[in-house]
This record gives sequence, C-alpha cells and structure tokens, in this order.
Amino acid sequence: MIGLALKMLFGESAKYLMLVAGLFFATFLIVQQASVFCGLLRWTTSTLKNVPAPIFVVEERVEQVNETNPMRDTDVSRVRSVASVRWAMPLYSGIQRVRLTDGSFKTVQLIGIDSSSLAGAPARMVEGSLEDLRLPNTVIIDELATERLSPDKTRRIKIGDQFEINDIEARVVGICKAMRSFTGGPYIWTTYDRALQYTPSSRKMLSAVIAAPVDGVSLEQAAADISHETGLRAYVNRSFGDNPGDFSTATIWWYVKNTGIPISFGTTVIIGFIVGVAIACQTFYAFVLDNLKHLGALKAMGMGNWRLSGMLMLQASTVGCIGFGLGLLGTTAFAVPAIHKTQPPFYMPWQVPVFTFFVIQLICILAALIGIVRLSFYEPAMVFRS
Repeated sequence: MIGLALKMLFGESAKYLMLVAGLFFATFLIVQQASVFCGLLRWTTSTLKNVPAPIFVVEERVEQVNETNPMRDTDVSRVRSVASVRWAMPLYSGIQRVRLTDGSFKTVQLIGIDSSSLAGAPARMVEGSLEDLRLPNTVIIDELATERLSPDKTRRIKIGDQFEINDIEARVVGICKAMRSFTGGPYIWTTYDRALQYTPSSRKMLSAVIAAPVDGVSLEQAAADISHETGLRAYVNRSFGDNPGDFSTATIWWYVKNTGIPISFGTTVIIGFIVGVAIACQTFYAFVLDNLKHLGALKAMGMGNWRLSGMLMLQASTVGCIGFGLGLLGTTAFAVPAIHKTQPPFYMPWQVPVFTFFVIQLICILAALIGIVRLSFYEPAMVFRS
C-alpha cells in the first residue's frame, strides 16, 4: 500500500511539484518571520546580556530594561545593606551622541560601571584589557562601533583612536563582542564616574544597581529581599527564563503587550498559513480527482475506506515533510548572511521549526481530509459504468 501510494504521488509530477512549492513557501514565510520576530525581541534584552550581572535593581515603576528611571545615589548603599546581598555596584545606562573626528554625530548606548570592581564589564574581549578602563578618558567599544564610529569608511576605528562624548575626549582602549541594542546603536563601556561626566548633568543620574547574592542564597530569594527591604524593584538577570520575576521575560512581554511588533509579524505568519492551506488543499483535491478512478478501482477490489484514507494521509504527509525540509533549507540560506551582517535580526530557537513542522502537517491533514471526503462518496460501481 505504501509503495502504491508513493507511486501515485510521484507519478503526478506537476501536482506534486505544485504541492511542494506551496508548502515550501509556507514553511519559509513562517520560519523566517518567526525567527526575525524572536531576534528582534532578543535585541530588546541586549543590555542584560551585555552587562553580566546576576541581579538588576531598578526604580519601582520600571517594567523593562530599556526604560531607565533615574535613582538616588544612596540607593546603592541601601541595596548593599540587605543581608542576602554579597556586593552591589552602580550602573549607568543611557543613549548618548558621539562626535567623530570629521564632525559627524552617531548615537551609542553608553554603559558606566564601577571602576574598582569593573562589575558589569563586557565578558568577551577581542582586543585590549579591561584594566585599561581605569585610565583617564578611556572607553571600551563593541565590534559594531568599529564600523559605525569610523569617520573614514576605508578603515575601522581601532585601539588608540579618539572621539568625543559631550565635548569630552574618549580614547579607545579595548574592543569587545556584544549583542546589538534594540535601538541599533553600538555599546560603549566606561567607568561610572566618567559616564556621569559624559552625560548632561541632572539631579539623579543612577540608572540601576547591579548586585549578587551571598553564597547559599538563591537569586530569587536575594531579589525578593531587596525588593522587600528597599522598596525598589529587583529583577533576576536570566536570559529567557521562566520565572515571572526574570528581567528578560519581563522586558519581552512588555514589548509584546505594548508594541505592534507581534501583530506585524503575526499577520505575515498567518498569511503564510493561509497561502499554504489554499495551495495545498486545491492542488491535493485536484490530485484526488485525477486519481479517483484508480482509487475507486481499489475500493471495488475490497480495499476499505480506512486503508484508502491512510494512503491519502501518507501522500499528504510525505509532501509536507519534503516541502518543510526544503523550506527550512531555504530559511537557512537566508539566515547565514543575516547572522553574519546581524541584519535583519535572526534567532531561531528550536521551538520555531518544531511549531512550523506541526503547522505544515496540519495543512497537509486538511488537504487530505478534503480528498478523503470526496473519496468516501465515490461508489465503486461508477468505475465500471465509465
């Protein structure tokens, strides 16, 4: 039965190729758009990944990491006074404009960290040393900044080059790897005190307090203690965690609920599903009509409806697997240059292809059911009448 079903399927080459093409397009559209959507949401948590601190303590009304309500400098001491906290350091995070040597301006994400401990420093250095950040007027930039902050397009900015932030010299002493920010600008690290000099002054300048728990105390317990004793909001910094108190999860859900990003990408995914259903159902129904006499003959020879339905299901699922595989291969071909250039943002967790596979199989099942319904009303005697 399996061999006969596949022979019938591959024998109709035109309809077989049309089915594969429709499912390929549906797979590519769903996987590509879902992966770009995940990549874009991943960008929203880039500060949490680029500043490796176990706990972020922010102002009580802050709901996501890109929203920075200024805090008092004394809040650092308040967090340090909590018994379950091992250390707590100030952090500045804000968008600033950099003036290049040719007079042009670029927007960057400026991060200021404690000069003594260097807590919150980039984890992956490419060139230079973190300790050089303690030298006067020094900064560490990410790899994106080597492209964006270079006034001469023929060469990249390197260690020793200079630019200005708020008319103050900034000399590059290190280059690191970092995730691109949601705003698209590069990251620049400096010390906390120097970040306050680079930034136009205001009454409150502290963006957040980063902290770590004492040995034997969980991150969740330390965050709860900080929130209870200080009245501030403490988040655990765990990328894509399941805990509702996780800062990455809170940030992603904030963008899901308060922006049009899910609607925009969700509409495209739905269109891909509809197109796949339309092409697969119409083409597979035409395939069943063309082979109705052969199926009717099998029915007349004693093959039951269940076995015939199994043949149609096998044919539909086979086309679905082939179309899904080719669509995933096409998405991979799209992803390679996207990952290399980091444009557009592309991140494919394992849930995306698994979800898409079941969606494609659902489309195939719907297409097969239409053929099964048509076959169930076909009388075997009609084969001999014709």
